[in-house]
Amino acid sequence: MFKKLLSGLFGGGDDARPGNAAAAEPVEYKGYLIVSEPADQGGQYRVSGWIRKPGADGEEQAHRFERSDMVPGREACDELMVSKAQRFIDEVGDDMFAPR
Repeated sequence: MFKKLLSGLFGGGDDARPGNAAAAEPVEYKGYLIVSEPADQGGQYRVSGWIRKPGADGEEQAHRFERSDMVPGREACDELMVSKAQRFIDEVGDDMFAPR
């Protein structure tokens, strides 16, 4: 609760992460939405973002997708995020939303 209060005071939403660039436009793939939100780390971008899918009950499911790949340009990072997320979706599917 305290964390949520602080993030509200300082402009961060539930999805906001310190050091992350603004989220790119979502890319639709097989019913999922892939949102690139790379972490800006000293002039390079780390592949990071969200994979989302509307649930049957109208509730959105979301999976935080982060990789260690570093890319010098934002556009290249967005493209790499989408390709890696597509491969992840093909391999894992809805199991990514299962509780751990």
